[in-house]
Amino acid sequence: MTRVLQVVSAARVWTLKDGTQHPTGFWAEEFVVPYTLFGEAGWEVTVATPAGVQPVVDKLSLGIKGGVLPHAAKKLRAQLDRLAPVLNDPADLSGMDPDDFDAVFYSGGHGPMEDLAVDGDSGALLTKRLASGRPLALLCHAPAAALAARNADGSWPFAGYAMTGLSNAEERLNPFAWKAKWLLEDRLKAAGAHYTSGLPLKSKVVVDRNLYTGQNPGSSAALARRIITDVSGKEVSGKE
Repeated sequence: MTRVLQVVSAARVWTLKDGTQHPTGFWAEEFVVPYTLFGEAGWEVTVATPAGVQPVVDKLSLGIKGGVLPHAAKKLRAQLDRLAPVLNDPADLSGMDPDDFDAVFYSGGHGPMEDLAVDGDSGALLTKRLASGRPLALLCHAPAAALAARNADGSWPFAGYAMTGLSNAEERLNPFAWKAKWLLEDRLKAAGAHYTSGLPLKSKVVVDRNLYTGQNPGSSAALARRIITDVSGKEVSGKE
């Protein structure tokens, strides 16, 4: 059976530059949509978080302020309720070997900016996975996790890779983001990634060798389908 490791942030707050802590977590669509598509493909999904801590959903991702219409929010809540047993008992990320999986997929939300961006275990997993040449996907804010990756010589393994992720323009649609310590687009460029973005809030997927990145929540389905297609060799289509 095809196996996928889906990594989720365990952060509950995002610390801003003035020291305030903004409530956060994982973005509902970015977890639910890929998880569901992997399941529909017949894949076995292992959900893991730092230290196996139970993740929480960012409430913004379930309401109008997060750009989610009521009917979509209702559907996401129902799906999260169904997946509660999975989310309540995640695996410990430090015990995961990326070689055990056919695909590794990191979901986003502001949470990765707080924990995965500085998590050594995650950084080591990402370094090993990228070097393996096997599929690795990072969605929306999840490319922040790549910032914790380091080669043995201290260099950044993702340098020179084409990547996308939530753009500065999209980030600043959230008023509190103007107080962020740093923005993802800026850090990826400074680290040496070849960052590109599409229109704000529109789906965009970038593939460079075995690295797959999606720009925003609206890229969730396209990114998951691209991974499924490339791993299985069977095209997966559907409405974005």
